[in-house]
Amino acid sequence: MSSESLQKYEFKQSLERLKNYKGHATELVSLYIPPERKIYEVQSYLRNEASQSANIKSKSTRKNVSAAIESIMSRLKLYKNPPENGVVFFVGHVSKGGNQTTMVQEVVVPPEPIPTFLYRCDSGFFLEPLEGLGEVKTQYGLIVIDRSEAALGILRGASINTLKHMYSQVPSKHGKGGQSKQRFERLIEEAAHEWYKKVAYLATECFLNNNVEGILVGGPGATKDYFIRSEYLNHELQKIVIDTFDTGYTDETGLRELVARGSGRLSEMQLVKEKKIMEGFMKEVLSPTGKLATYGMKQVEIALNMGAVHMLLISESLEKMKGIEEGTVTRLAELAENSKAEVSVISIESEDGVSLQKAFGGLAAILRYPIS
Repeated sequence: MSSESLQKYEFKQSLERLKNYKGHATELVSLYIPPERKIYEVQSYLRNEASQSANIKSKSTRKNVSAAIESIMSRLKLYKNPPENGVVFFVGHVSKGGNQTTMVQEVVVPPEPIPTFLYRCDSGFFLEPLEGLGEVKTQYGLIVIDRSEAALGILRGASINTLKHMYSQVPSKHGKGGQSKQRFERLIEEAAHEWYKKVAYLATECFLNNNVEGILVGGPGATKDYFIRSEYLNHELQKIVIDTFDTGYTDETGLRELVARGSGRLSEMQLVKEKKIMEGFMKEVLSPTGKLATYGMKQVEIALNMGAVHMLLISESLEKMKGIEEGTVTRLAELAENSKAEVSVISIESEDGVSLQKAFGGLAAILRYPIS
């Protein structure tokens, strides 16, 4: 299941499932282990927590917390080191109704590195550090610029990585009049021109051939707009500029401000991408032959088993629909992967997503070739 949208879907499903678990008391253990943490250090920490749990007054809570810690320590023996992004354990006795409980043991490898070690014991699993990490991790280039300073960065998910931060040598405006002023202003404009060229060159180094989906440009005043309008950027980068935004700063703070101001447009970008996929599907449905599109569970499964699917379209609400079993999305995605078909999980936040859900049963496919 290599599709990024599928990874997003599976991660969101895990979080939704974990959110629904509740303990009778503060006995559900959440343990976040960052990638650089030594396993033996974690074991030592848990032994101390196990010792401390002996002081819990409630006998059942004491027993359940102790069992959760023992379970995690047993599982940790399977690790020499944490995975690349770290690992999170969610373990504890959750309520089944009445006074009945059942032991839950879930291990989550997050899509981004865990920044800090964290242990928490509560009546629900602690999910806050993971929320937002399941978004599609498309990369966007970031540029904030004025005549005196500029910064370049990459946005991936919720993470902003500053790549370059530099200052220009463009002089400030000259106050005197006459020919001296005209000559000085010409020198200022020449210096500004060289500055823009330098920023554009560094943008090419940072963004070209780096799987950047689009570029946001920000800064105070009109400089950012002049920089884009004058086409200093490489023509390939110029084509993927999304928009310009006003920011008060042109350093790392400015990059964060740019992302905050451009977040609405980035959300629109994902919906636009899904809209194009759905438009491609509808084009095939409405074509005179309609032979390169199919929908519905039975028809799509037949096409997948024949290796005829070019792109599989799955509504993110498919498993919530009547008669659809849990695990269906994973099973279908594995069939798609066997024939190298693309997979796109379509959100229900747009009219097109609702159409896939309601008009086509939440499942459709664009085909490589017609099937009878």
